Amino acid sequence: MQLPDVERRLAGVRLRQEVGIPAELLDFSWTAGIWSVTVPRPAVDRMEYLLELAHHDGASEVVPDPANPRRARGAFGDRSVVELAGYRRPGWLDVAAEAGRRKALTIAARSMAADVHVTLWSPAGVDDRTELPLLVAHDGPEYDDLASLTTYLSVLVADGRLPPLRAALLAPGERDDWYCANNAYASALSLAVLPRLRLAAPTTRVIGMGASLGALAMLHAQRRYAAAFDALFLQSGSFFHPTHDGHERRFPHYDRVVRAVDGVLRGYPHRNPVPAVLTCGAVEENLANNRIMGRALAAQGYDAVLHEVRDAHNYVAWRDALDPHLTGLLLGVACGTFR
Repeated sequence: MQLPDVERRLAGVRLRQEVGIPAELLDFSWTAGIWSVTVPRPAVDRMEYLLELAHHDGASEVVPDPANPRRARGAFGDRSVVELAGYRRPGWLDVAAEAGRRKALTIAARSMAADVHVTLWSPAGVDDRTELPLLVAHDGPEYDDLASLTTYLSVLVADGRLPPLRAALLAPGERDDWYCANNAYASALSLAVLPRLRLAAPTTRVIGMGASLGALAMLHAQRRYAAAFDALFLQSGSFFHPTHDGHERRFPHYDRVVRAVDGVLRGYPHRNPVPAVLTCGAVEENLANNRIMGRALAAQGYDAVLHEVRDAHNYVAWRDALDPHLTGLLLGVACGTFR
């Protein structure tokens, strides 16, 4: 990896990454007008990264790599990306399909004294009165914008690889509160949002999905309201546990999350276990707690499986795992089977 700087305007360059490269290997060295660094290949097929540029006046800034035009969009801005040997971009991204129809809903949630904003997506050519499965996605607008969720659904439904279904894209609101094992939010989702969605769109089964805190919130709701969901798709869940996640103690509502996770791990067989597919990046800090959660759910009667993917904690990783992992779950739910 190289960054030209003939006049040595920079005092230093350091690689910012989340794929497990040791800290002592991240500093660039300057030789003959070029900053460069060589790092071992991490256990991923693509790497998102930023550069920390140190200036001679003591200031620093973190920016995408000016020497690399390839970018990956994320919730906190663009990052540079390197696609390594073995990476395969999902084929469905390059297939044309009708975009489907959208309807905006605002649903009052008394338990939080707030509104939940939802975009209800339906595939092209489906009558509004037709009963269909409903995929309910936390961080739905971001999932759609950054992980192409409705593009995935449009293409696979049009190709016949998935049966027709609808998707409810839930805006996150006060995310760091709502999604942190918040009992009031779980009540709002299960007792206000889902019934309103069923009125707006005839529904057979409900599949809940989310990533990071969104995955935690979806599992928390299902544990408190056992009949609300028929299946779960949980990506890189923030299932914080002190054994592995003590570094997260400064995170808002950390203690509330830990109590909720501990309650699941210590739980008895659940009264309504459902199929649950988990995905997590092979180099994520969340991997250990996702492994523990996957085993706990399976032991409690859930038809649970964890898929470890060769990426990190980002929307492209979650996008790339939709097919085959969400595909398999949706087919299993539609056919009454799983796996």
